[in-house]
Amino acid sequence: MIDFTEEQIERYSRHIILPEVGAEGQSRLLESKVFMIGAGGLGSPVAYYLAAAGVGTIGIADADVVDMSNLQRQIIHTQDRIGMPKVESARESMQALNPDVKVKTYGHFVTEENIRGIISDYDVIVDGCDNFPTRFLVNDACFLEKKTLVSGAMFRFDGQVATFKPHQHKEGPCYRCLYPEPPPAGMVPSCSEAGILGALAGTVGTIQAVEVIKELLGIGRSLSGYLMTFDAMRMEWKKLKLRKDPACALCGVNPSITSLTTYEQSCEIQAAKLNP
Repeated sequence: MIDFTEEQIERYSRHIILPEVGAEGQSRLLESKVFMIGAGGLGSPVAYYLAAAGVGTIGIADADVVDMSNLQRQIIHTQDRIGMPKVESARESMQALNPDVKVKTYGHFVTEENIRGIISDYDVIVDGCDNFPTRFLVNDACFLEKKTLVSGAMFRFDGQVATFKPHQHKEGPCYRCLYPEPPPAGMVPSCSEAGILGALAGTVGTIQAVEVIKELLGIGRSLSGYLMTFDAMRMEWKKLKLRKDPACALCGVNPSITSLTTYEQSCEIQAAKLNP
C-alpha cells in the first residue's frame, strides 16, 4: 500500500473514510492505469473525475485541436486554448486539478496497427468516441487484449453507457453482441448535423467515470451485461439486460474475427475522429 503524504491524506479524505474504498482502495487507484479514447464531450467529465479521484496514470488519445464549437460541451477545454491539441489542453486541466496524476498523451488516431500495443499497458479502457468504426475497433481490441471496456455514447437528447468484459464473465456480451456491424454509410448523422445537448455529455461521462472507478476498486455491481440508457427530455433512466450472442463474430462459439480491421467511416464526419 502507498505511504500517503499529508497532502494526499487531505486530498483523498472523502474516499479514505468510505469503508468500500479506504486507504487500500485509494492506493489501488493511485497505482491504476486508464486509457481514454477521445478528449471531447464524454472524455471531458471522465478525465476530470478520474484525475480528481487520483487514478495514477491516465492516457488520452485524440488527434483533434480545440475548436470554438467544442466549448458548449467539452468542458475540459477553454477559449484561450482554441487551436491547441485537445490532448495537451486536457493534460493541462487535469494536472492543474491534481498533480498526482500522470497524463500520457497520444495526439493521433487509434488504428488497427497501434491500438493493441497502446491498451496492453492499461487496466481499463474508456470509449468516448463519436463514430461506429472506432467503437468497433476499440471493442475488438479490448476483447483480444482481455481488457475491460467502459463505453459511452450520446445523440441529441439521448445517452447510453455499458461495460463490456467477456474475458471475465463467460456469459458476458461484447459490443458486437449488441451491434453486430456498423450501420451503412450515411445512416447516422454526426453531432454537427443533428446537434447535441451539451449537459448530456456531463451526465453520460460522469456515469462512465463512476463505472471505471468501481471497476478499478472491484466494488459494487458492474454494468457488465447491461445497457444503461438516459432520455434527457423525459428524464428517464432505463437499465436493459444484454445477453451474449452465441453467433457473435467476435466472442461467439465460432468466431470469424480473430484480428483487427478498420471499417470505412459510417458517419458523415472525418474518419476516426474522436470527439463527440
